[in-house]
Amino acid sequence: MDKNTQTEIEAAAFRQLISHLQERTEVQNIDLMVLAGFCRNCLAKWYAAASTEQGITMDYEQARDVIYGMPYKEWKDLYQREATAETQAAYNSKQQPTSST
Repeated sequence: MDKNTQTEIEAAAFRQLISHLQERTEVQNIDLMVLAGFCRNCLAKWYAAASTEQGITMDYEQARDVIYGMPYKEWKDLYQREATAETQAAYNSKQQPTSST
């Protein structure tokens, strides 16, 4: 497979991932972080960084608009729920560095 074709396939898969996350508003970012180690905000940071690498000026908030499909504040007001104590504990346990004994 040539590099251009690979890039087109990767771009299509990324667009599908973003579309999927935009449609699945019931999936909370904290749940994504616990299960997958990344969330919509992580994707926005990666998107902004990749834009900068390509010489395109895009800040984090602009990137979040792309990933969320709307301004983040609007998405948060519409869809974000308070994390349960159980979910918060799971998130916190994932954030702690593991020690090797």
